[in-house]
Amino acid sequence: MDVNREQAALDWQVGIWDRMSDVYLREIDRRFETVVTGVLARAGLRPGQRVLDLGTGTGAVAARAAEIVGPAGHIVGVDISREMLAQARRRFLQANIGNVTLREGRAEEIPADDAAFDVVLASLSLMFAIDRLAAAREIARVLRPGGRFVAAVWSGPDQCDLVRFQQIAGSFAPAPPASGVGPGALSDPMPFMTQLEAAGVRVWVEIEELGFDFDSFESAWDVFAGVTAAQLAPERQQEAKDAVRAAFYPEGDGPRHFRNVALFVIGERDRSRR
Repeated sequence: MDVNREQAALDWQVGIWDRMSDVYLREIDRRFETVVTGVLARAGLRPGQRVLDLGTGTGAVAARAAEIVGPAGHIVGVDISREMLAQARRRFLQANIGNVTLREGRAEEIPADDAAFDVVLASLSLMFAIDRLAAAREIARVLRPGGRFVAAVWSGPDQCDLVRFQQIAGSFAPAPPASGVGPGALSDPMPFMTQLEAAGVRVWVEIEELGFDFDSFESAWDVFAGVTAAQLAPERQQEAKDAVRAAFYPEGDGPRHFRNVALFVIGERDRSRR
């Protein structure tokens, strides 16, 4: 991808996440809490560690990690969206969390020194990396030898209702500037795992079925498509809503459970490589 196209793709993503920041804090964080728990359970954090939360968003992972590593440890949260970082900053102020630093940045160019972290976490963020080869190399670069890596990504639409929901809604929008990014982009994690291995991070996958509930179609639509679909022409937006409703609520409106299979990519930085 040339530089201009990559910048256009980055600007496009920043715009989406900036617009999503409020609904993410209000509605999405609590539904993704089981994913956060899964990431932290696999990270094995200890007091005093330095941790990178890559794609920190509203700071849900960073806040809980900060409690575990304690005052002797430190969390660095990185995100491409200033609005997401503003939400995270307010979260930490309200909770009186002082051992977190927030930085604007991306996985392809992590704003940190070599071997700066004991652990790198990435909860549902690497699916949106535009250049995953660069991201793999950067993750390896900032991890100390023997350091831990844990990422959560969604599986494909056949196993993940959220991915199917967003893919149906997204099919009514113009093609994005970057291909191969989005909620189901790492449903086959093997290519990215190969890139991590080549960069010096030995990895494996654990699978867990997670889920959340919505009271109605409208509430699900507002949370997972309302912000992005608002950019569509009204008639196109209605077509998208009708298609999602037909796929997910064929028997009429009401409460619905969303089944989602998460893939946890777990790794360790090779101790022999510098």
